[in-house]
Amino acid sequence: MSMKLRIWVIAITFLNLQCLAQQKQYPVAAVAFYNLENFFNPEDNPETNDEDFTPDGSHRYTEEVFRQKADNMARVIAQLGTEYSPDGAAIIGVCEIEDDRVLKTLVNQPVLKKRNYRYIRFDGPDKRGINVGFIYNPKYFKTISAKPISINLKYAGGGLTRDVLLVQGILSGDTVYVLVNHWPSRSGGEAASAPKRAVAADVNRKAVDLILDQNKNAKIIVMGDLNDDPVSPSVAKILGATGSPSKAVNGVLYNPWNQFYNKGLGTLSHNDKWNLFDQIILSSAWLSNKTGHWQYYKASVFDKDFLKNSFGRYKGYPHRSYNGNKWINGFSDHFPTVVYLIKDAPSQQQED
Repeated sequence: MSMKLRIWVIAITFLNLQCLAQQKQYPVAAVAFYNLENFFNPEDNPETNDEDFTPDGSHRYTEEVFRQKADNMARVIAQLGTEYSPDGAAIIGVCEIEDDRVLKTLVNQPVLKKRNYRYIRFDGPDKRGINVGFIYNPKYFKTISAKPISINLKYAGGGLTRDVLLVQGILSGDTVYVLVNHWPSRSGGEAASAPKRAVAADVNRKAVDLILDQNKNAKIIVMGDLNDDPVSPSVAKILGATGSPSKAVNGVLYNPWNQFYNKGLGTLSHNDKWNLFDQIILSSAWLSNKTGHWQYYKASVFDKDFLKNSFGRYKGYPHRSYNGNKWINGFSDHFPTVVYLIKDAPSQQQED
């Protein structure tokens, strides 16, 4: 056989292998979290301090603004997860939502309506009336149960904060548990407010341990705006989340966002510093490549250019809804985060 013929044979064989690889498709599911930044119903709720976000309030939050806000949020959510999953995110945790009306309006926006998204939300004790919520595509996720878990700040300075939302369901064959969070803010300073987030972390840790006591291989997701970074004590120590897959054993959770944070990436910026508060943290069962079950594939911060300020001092930062009290037709002061799950794929190389 001549050298030229051997080269052609090798080239054709390589092309055939490429074609076979391209033909092999693995199911992918996307899980997302998004802080929707003050997504209020414009009607005044006399039981909460929501007056600023009413037509006569400081933000002049009219029905027209509310409708535009819903459209803007839907435009973002419609794109979450579509990099690998054409139907978008199967599960989306959200926070800073007021009531059922805002979620109903959101999922019925034209860009989302065909997905038939459903939602779960409970009223919580937050004084402004903002809550966390759970949006899911019934094509992929079937609900088993849902309940709020309260966070008692009595011994951490007092005050009220959002409940944790615990949802159990079936994600295309796998039983999963999702805890949606919005931990106490850093109002008053990071150090002074840290005990409150420590309590929130402990509430989640206890909920995770209770599930793992019943099934050590349970697939659990802890997601939310934690108002702390992956390396903060509340997340790394109290919740027990590590950025090293090899250390995610015996109840230790895996936090894929450590490597993002260590590279200077984040989901919001304050005083010219990036923070990564919006996290999706996984129990170790997601790192198993057991045939026929979902496993962790990769994570990403959804920071497309249309979500960023395009000029000025805050160029590149999230293009939020308001500048002070002025509506600027933006999105949120946070970027969303996405985790991709894959089924029956070869083992993924993950960084320690």
